[in-house]
Amino acid sequence: MKKTIIQSTRLLLLFSSALFCNSNLLKAQSPVTTIGNIKSVKISNSSINLITENAFASITVYSPNIIRVRIDRQPLKKDLSYAVVGAPEKTNVKIEDNSNQVSIITDSIKAIISKKPFSIAYYTPDGRIINESEKGLTTSWVGTEVTAYRHMQQGERFIGLGEKTGNLDRNGNGYTNWNTDAFGYSAGQDPIYSSIPFYIGIHDSLNYGIFLDNTFQSDFNFGASNNRFSSFGARDGEMNYYFIYHTKVADIIKSYTYLTGRMKLPPLWSLGYQQNRYSYYPDTEVLRIAQTLREKKIPADGITLDIHYMDRYQLFTWDKERFPNPVLMTNKLKEMGFKTTVIVDPGIKIEPGAAAYEKGLKEDVYIKYSDGKNYAGQVWPGWCNFTDFTSEKGRNFWRSEMKFFADNGVSGIWNDMNEIATWGQKIPNNVVFDFEGRKGTIMEAHNVYGSLMARTSYEGAKAATHERPFVLTRAGYAGMQRYTAIWTGDNRSEDDHMLAGVRLLNSLGLSGVPFTGMDIGGFTGNPSQGLFARWIQLGAFFPYFRNHTAINTKSSEPWTYGEEVTEISRNYISLRYKLLPYLYSTFFEATQSGLPIVRSLAIDNTFDPNIYNTEFQNQFLFGPSMLVIPVESGKDFTKIYLPKGNWYYLYNDEKVTGNSQKIIELKKQELPVYVKESSIIPMQSLVQSTAIAPTDTLLIHLYKGTEPNTYTYYEDDGKSYEYEKGVYYKRAIEYNPINNNIIFEKPEGQMNSQFKYVALILHGFDGEQSISVNGKTVQLQKSNLSLLSSISKFDPQGQAKAADGTKILSAIFNNDSDKLTIDLK
Repeated sequence: MKKTIIQSTRLLLLFSSALFCNSNLLKAQSPVTTIGNIKSVKISNSSINLITENAFASITVYSPNIIRVRIDRQPLKKDLSYAVVGAPEKTNVKIEDNSNQVSIITDSIKAIISKKPFSIAYYTPDGRIINESEKGLTTSWVGTEVTAYRHMQQGERFIGLGEKTGNLDRNGNGYTNWNTDAFGYSAGQDPIYSSIPFYIGIHDSLNYGIFLDNTFQSDFNFGASNNRFSSFGARDGEMNYYFIYHTKVADIIKSYTYLTGRMKLPPLWSLGYQQNRYSYYPDTEVLRIAQTLREKKIPADGITLDIHYMDRYQLFTWDKERFPNPVLMTNKLKEMGFKTTVIVDPGIKIEPGAAAYEKGLKEDVYIKYSDGKNYAGQVWPGWCNFTDFTSEKGRNFWRSEMKFFADNGVSGIWNDMNEIATWGQKIPNNVVFDFEGRKGTIMEAHNVYGSLMARTSYEGAKAATHERPFVLTRAGYAGMQRYTAIWTGDNRSEDDHMLAGVRLLNSLGLSGVPFTGMDIGGFTGNPSQGLFARWIQLGAFFPYFRNHTAINTKSSEPWTYGEEVTEISRNYISLRYKLLPYLYSTFFEATQSGLPIVRSLAIDNTFDPNIYNTEFQNQFLFGPSMLVIPVESGKDFTKIYLPKGNWYYLYNDEKVTGNSQKIIELKKQELPVYVKESSIIPMQSLVQSTAIAPTDTLLIHLYKGTEPNTYTYYEDDGKSYEYEKGVYYKRAIEYNPINNNIIFEKPEGQMNSQFKYVALILHGFDGEQSISVNGKTVQLQKSNLSLLSSISKFDPQGQAKAADGTKILSAIFNNDSDKLTIDLK
């Protein structure tokens, strides 16, 4: 009996001990895996390789202003990025290692990597904190999801993140990157079509950028549902980010686009007005639209065809009843000064005997299930296969198919439905992509698919035409700007959507994408006359100027809204064509610096709290000089904010002192636009199409100011790549208010300007009688200038609406290739 009691006691003790151990084990097994302490450090030139308790890490100095961080729970694999094309620069860097931390010091930034536990803090050279890990959280995993937690600085703002709805300042909100077919999305919906995991943080007169290069679904939290941290992470893959520090936002964008690349110059015609509809058919209707634009003297350069041009929506075909002779039609459009753009979706119809489908099968280019069977998804043509753009043989197949469009006289490729969109909106997770031989699933490929489709379309069209192609995409990822323009998808005919679209363009511009646009008037629904008028006025200042509407909506060409709106539309489309030298030069700047065409005021006025005010957050700069004030339809007054400096009202030269708020009365025929003092704005005579040469005089508008300004004017042939061989005309124009002169430096490049003469037009210079050009006196001429035409008196009982105008001084002189010094006496 005693032995039995002893044995029972021992068993009870063993059982209790096991329970105690299991309890401690359960407590120890947290669902969150932290990165842990650093166990080893290996320094190599400008890189550090680390092993922590739970991860492997590599930290690389990319430039004096860029540091790359890679972290994974397994040894880091061979690098593969479809976004990053910039290589590390040789940098003067000092790396120090001690028992507590590793320090990385460049001329511009200092990074401190703490060892217990691993965390990173970034400092300015004088020791101010820029950005740091949140203590206690740093970097961790929940399952396969990896997240980096950053301490939220007092008053920190967050801007950018690509095509994201919401306010300019994203503080207090969270966002998801998962490219989504978001038909008729709400003005606050997230996510929508594209993913650019790059944002800019702002606090205490400092700004920095973070780019998370991970194509899995990613999530960004800027203080949403917490008061402790901002964070960024991805559902799988590496924590792979680039930290960028500069004192100016413009330089952060420049460094980001050094990493992800910058756009090539677009064909000039793509900057003209584009008339679209879902859908124009048959060919006689297409030609009728083109002819009406010409008859009504509404300048235009493009007609776009939606899915009804195809035979049963099947790629690389024409509907022979609707378009019996596509080449004849596209040639006729070219004779009228129009280029043709067509929609191209990714799904290739499963159609035995169809040439493209059979070729894709033979060359084995389609994405597959894990068992090797081709994946099929249903879209407009029915069941389709989809090209694998992560494989070179898939890209080669698609490039070769682009010749079909070139052979039919098509000049623009519009890639749609490339999120990938399929009926059901749920491609199974076990669909496999090649990823250059290393293999990956749809979870990794989804967000980058649209960018790779656009890239391959660009490369194929370029090879087929030997000219600059125009490519437009709906979906994309970081780096898409190298190949394509993007528009904001299936928006709605509502005032809040128009304004939300402006913020989308501003945000895309902050995220390295200069060539952007939206559907003027809204894709779904029917805009009022007032809304369409305001929208097309705004569109004149968008990089991509496209009027588009959906099937089963009312016609939305400018003349369908009545005589007054037709004239308003004509005025603003004409103004855009006059501004083409300014716009094209701004596009050239984008190719050099990555700066956008539509510029959030946060770029130049980063620390001015007024620009983040929701009353003023929609305002933007068109290029470097023109402040555009979007306004809703039906408003008689609006409140505006003018940043520091002096500003001129575009239409009458009324001068206003900046750093001020103002309530202005609105006119239906005018969109409020202001010009920054000291601006230099080149313009040309009105043409109905870029296929028509303007007159031989370049108009240089100079606005008197107190700040010196240098403007780079640029020309080339507008269609070829000869500019890459030096065949262009580039000229620096410098305004110096202290010396009261403007200098045209000696031109660069192997091309002569298309303009034989320069007309210098002076705004705000009231007392001058003459100027001197290289010492030779030239008399100034007084005249009146109206940039818009008066609106006609349609109603016999109404009144005509005269256009605003201003008195200007001007002088004409030869556009010599020597340096020209113009003294403004």
